[in-house]
Formats: sequence, structure tokens, C-alpha cells
Amino acid sequence: MKKIIQVSNLDCANCARKLEEKLQKVEGVNTCNVSFMMQRISLDIEDSKAEEIINNIKKVCKKVEPDMEIVRG
Repeated sequence: MKKIIQVSNLDCANCARKLEEKLQKVEGVNTCNVSFMMQRISLDIEDSKAEEIINNIKKVCKKVEPDMEIVRG
């Protein structure tokens, strides 16, 4: 399942890279791309556990980038 999460206050490209590395380790995430310029996270996740995976992704985002906000996702 493809999923786009729109974010705000992602500070820099280095922060995006760190966040991407952490998100790729979340169980159920097949691929992940974090774009600082677009302020979004593009994901391909397993359909069967989508809600659980999205909740875990949000937790990781808050841990890695506490100032970043999820606008839509």
C-alpha cells in the first residue's frame, strides 16, 4: 500500500536522511522516502497491518524529529 504523509517543520536534508533511516527499520515498511524539500514522507507499507504501521511511524517521527508535525497522513 502506498501512503503519503505530509509534514511541516522538517528542519533540514540531514534530518530527513536520519528520519528516513529510522523509518526504514519499522516493521512492515517496504520502502520509505523522506523529502525535506517537499515536506513529505512517501511510504510503501504492508496492507495487512497498515494502521499499526502508521502509528509506529508517527511515534518514530516524534522521537527523531520532535518539532516536526504531521499535517496530513
